[in-house]
Amino acid sequence: MKIAFLTPEYPNPKTGNSGGIGTSIKNLAIGLLAEGISVRVLVYAQKEDAVFEDNGIIIQQIKNIKFKGFSWILTRKKIERIINELYSNKEIDLVEAADWTGITSFIQPDNCPVIIRLHGSDTYFCHLDNRPVKWINKFHEKRAIQKADGLLAVSKFTADKTNAVFGLNKKFEIIPNLINTELFKKDDSDKQSKQNILYFGSLIRKKGLLELPLIFNKVIEKNPDAKLILIGKDVSDIVSGNSSTWKMMQHLFSEPALKNVEYLGSVPYEEIKQKIQESKICVFPSFAEAFPVSWLEAMAMEKPIVASNIGWANEMIDEGKNGFLVYPKDHDLYAQRIIAFLDNEKLCSELGKAARKKVQEVFDIKVLAKRNIEFYKKMKV
Repeated sequence: MKIAFLTPEYPNPKTGNSGGIGTSIKNLAIGLLAEGISVRVLVYAQKEDAVFEDNGIIIQQIKNIKFKGFSWILTRKKIERIINELYSNKEIDLVEAADWTGITSFIQPDNCPVIIRLHGSDTYFCHLDNRPVKWINKFHEKRAIQKADGLLAVSKFTADKTNAVFGLNKKFEIIPNLINTELFKKDDSDKQSKQNILYFGSLIRKKGLLELPLIFNKVIEKNPDAKLILIGKDVSDIVSGNSSTWKMMQHLFSEPALKNVEYLGSVPYEEIKQKIQESKICVFPSFAEAFPVSWLEAMAMEKPIVASNIGWANEMIDEGKNGFLVYPKDHDLYAQRIIAFLDNEKLCSELGKAARKKVQEVFDIKVLAKRNIEFYKKMKV
């Protein structure tokens, strides 16, 4: 079987920066490759048209067509021609695209099946973030879902919310994001700092980064030696128009707390594992996710997590068994959960080990690659 992924991002130096969609596609692609499936990744919005190989995965860069007022349709038709050619040459059997901005809304291949996987559309995230969505994005995203030959979602929460925001009643197969637990596991070296609290991901309002300073202020009051490490791209704030979320955060920290904060900026993906290893616990106070790979990475590394308790989180973490779930605006309780981990090594060890066990049994690459293949086989013409 030969699978193609259509995406605006993929983690490779040649294709540019990538977020969660690109990472999840790469993880799945590696899993499919190990099962004997051929994988091609079609990355649009690139600076040039090119094809290269990345450890057995074929990467095809697609340059958008620029023509004022018509770029969106001309680029879609270019992608359609590429898909038709690859399908007629038997180089692919089907195409999977993400829901983000609805790239397949006006792509209608001759015979090649098109699957949409919900990683979280712009409409979905705007709804969770309580802000208006661009009508054009909502139009394309809804049309793409309605036209798809098959529908997947990384969480039931995302599927249900997507149906609600678009006024649909579609049936989605729920297959979560996956992770290679053999790559993400702690080593035997004692690199861990006893007081380090790690957040990694974009510095952005929707991920609770404006709540984190207020939470950490309360942690410092009880534990003045605690240290907060922040890793990720600094993003402009869409609500206030501020160009830097990090600058907004600095004003929210108390003076003692700010002295114990270290912002490392963006870190190469290959170094994330080391940063997780060095931390005592990981925190993710997010308001808007679909099924974050970063949480799986931390869990696989046996790190106790204090995360948001919204929707998708309950499909990942069992409260009190392999992590703690708290509403991000409940700063007191959130801080209490962090302090409980900092003060109790046994609790950290027990919940950390349970977190890794959950990921190995439910979200590992070997388990979920097979489930994806079963779904693809049902879609193949």
